[in-house]
Amino acid sequence: MHLLFVADPLESFKIYKDTTFAMMREAQRRGHRLSTCEPKDIRWQRGESVTAFVRDITLTGTSPAWFTAEPQAPSERAQALKDFDAVVMRKDPPFDSEFFYATHLLEQAEREGAKVFNKPRALRDHPEKLAILEWPQFIGPTLVTRDARDIKRFHAEHHDIILKPLDGMGGMGIFRVKEDGLNLGGIIETLNQDGAQSVMVQKFLPAISEGDKRILVIGGEPVPFALARIPQGGEVRGNLAAGGKGVAQPLTARDCEIAQTIGPVLAKRGLLLIGLDVIGDSLTEINVTSPTCFQEITDQTGCDVAQMFLQALEAAQASTH
Repeated sequence: MHLLFVADPLESFKIYKDTTFAMMREAQRRGHRLSTCEPKDIRWQRGESVTAFVRDITLTGTSPAWFTAEPQAPSERAQALKDFDAVVMRKDPPFDSEFFYATHLLEQAEREGAKVFNKPRALRDHPEKLAILEWPQFIGPTLVTRDARDIKRFHAEHHDIILKPLDGMGGMGIFRVKEDGLNLGGIIETLNQDGAQSVMVQKFLPAISEGDKRILVIGGEPVPFALARIPQGGEVRGNLAAGGKGVAQPLTARDCEIAQTIGPVLAKRGLLLIGLDVIGDSLTEINVTSPTCFQEITDQTGCDVAQMFLQALEAAQASTH
C-alpha cells in the first residue's frame, strides 16, 4: 500500500517514544510506501480533487537523521488524496479551528474516494473530553458547564475536584481544588473566561496515585496491556507530557468491560484507533485524534502494538474496496 500520514512536522518527532513513528516503521517493514504532509499542506480547488503537497520518505533506522525525503521543501509533490491506498490522520491536538477545517477537507477527499483513518466525521463527532458523556455508567461524578455557580455547587457537594478545559491536551490547564476551596474563584475565571468557555469538572479520584491508565483499542479490540501514567513529585497529573511515569500493566476486568463496551461501537463509526483514559474504575476521556503510548507498551511487554495497528489498517483498507 501507499500510505499518507497527515501529522505534525517530522522534524519535531521524538522517535524513541513517538507513536506515529512506530506506525511508519512497521508500515515500512511490511513493504508499504510512505508519504507525509501536514494539515496546512492540504488544499481543494473547484474542479480538482483534494490534494496534498507531500514528501515521499524512507526511514533510515538511525538518529537524528531518521528519515530521507524526496522532494525537499519547498518543492513538495502534489498528489490527490484519493490516489493513496490509505490516509492516516495523526495530527496532534489541540482540536482547534484548523483541525476542524482539516476534517472537512478530508471528508471531501472521502467523497472523492479517499480512505481516511480515523474517519474525519468521527473525529468531529467525538470531542475527547465530551465523548465520555455517552457512557455515564463508566464515569465518576462529572459536570460540564460555563456557569461559575454550578462549579461552586459541584465543589460544595464533592469537596475535592478536578477542573479542566475542554480543548486541553497533555494535562494542560488541569487544576485540583481540595475541600478548603482555595483559589477556586480564580481558577474558574481562568478556565471559563468569565462565562465564555465551558469547563469540565470531575470529582477527584484518589486512584490517580496508581496511574491514569491509557487503554488502546484497535479495530474495536483492546490491546491486552494498558500504560499506567503515574504522577511524580507531588504532581496531580499523570500525563507523560506533564512528567508522569509510564508503567505497562495487564488490563483489569473493569478495563476490559469498558473497552469491550465502547470499542466496537466507536469502531463501527470509523474510529480505527482510540485511547481510553481510565483512573481506577472510572473512564475520564476518550482520545481519538492521535492516541499514543505504542512504544512504551511494546518496550515494556513485548506486545507489538504497531503490528496490531497495521494489521487492522490493512484489513480496514481492504474492506472498503
